[in-house]
Amino acid sequence: MKTYGCQSMVGTLNRVMVKRPQESYIDDGRIDAQWEALAYLGRPDLGQAIEEHRRFVILLEAAGVEVDCLPADDQTGLDSMYTHDPVASVTDQGVILSHMGKEARMEEVQAIADVFEQQGIPISGRIEPPGMIEGGDVVWLNKRLVTVGLSYRTNGEGIRQFQGFMKPLEVDVIAVPMVHWDGPGAVLHLMSIISMLDKDLAIVYDRLLPIPFRELLLALGIKTVPVPDEEYDSLGCHVLAVGPRHCLIRSGNSLTVQRMRDAGCRVEEFDGDNICYKGSGGPTCLTRPVLRQG
Repeated sequence: MKTYGCQSMVGTLNRVMVKRPQESYIDDGRIDAQWEALAYLGRPDLGQAIEEHRRFVILLEAAGVEVDCLPADDQTGLDSMYTHDPVASVTDQGVILSHMGKEARMEEVQAIADVFEQQGIPISGRIEPPGMIEGGDVVWLNKRLVTVGLSYRTNGEGIRQFQGFMKPLEVDVIAVPMVHWDGPGAVLHLMSIISMLDKDLAIVYDRLLPIPFRELLLALGIKTVPVPDEEYDSLGCHVLAVGPRHCLIRSGNSLTVQRMRDAGCRVEEFDGDNICYKGSGGPTCLTRPVLRQG
């Protein structure tokens, strides 16, 4: 039975890895010591974060997703709750590990690699310095085409190495140059401006969408749902598809939710002030998909 492989952003989600606040935040002392240095928008409340994450996991499990919880690790910090980034991708041949562009997150890669190895999921590649890739810059448009944001967290050498890992899979890799936006200290991944909702539908933030990338989406027959300006900062563009047109989003983005529903999506909302907004990470950031069907 297949136990890994995610060359899709929208196939039925079968299995994910998450890291709960009690294993990533640990306690109030760790939060106090790290949240400002990590450029969080506000200090997370541990109790509220635990409850928000618990309800998020309930939504995943209700959708039929098997949820594996990563253990605490003294080498990692608050950001380790965002389990998507330390892995560039989980392909049909195994895991391709990231080399993080954020110095404070470097140790997360080996921590999650240890868990994959314990579970018998092969590591098929690792981005080596000076290459950099973070998982938030990797967006699969279909099983044979993956786009990678060229950002402050993902560089050309990282993409070159990633292309090498994709060749045996006969997967094309297209680099998408990102804009400066708020500078190197800000998180602007490719997934900050697009989330796939179905094989032919994506939610996008038009104002930051590179023109060649937009043209590629149109050429592939992928229709776009625009996030309104007033809901971009509240993570309206950060949407997790647990299946085709079945989506999870942080609450507080009512216009975006209605637009997705008008496009035929089933949308479920969850409170995420502490686990999403304050750390600038949406529901996709909170999950490392391990297995998708379709």
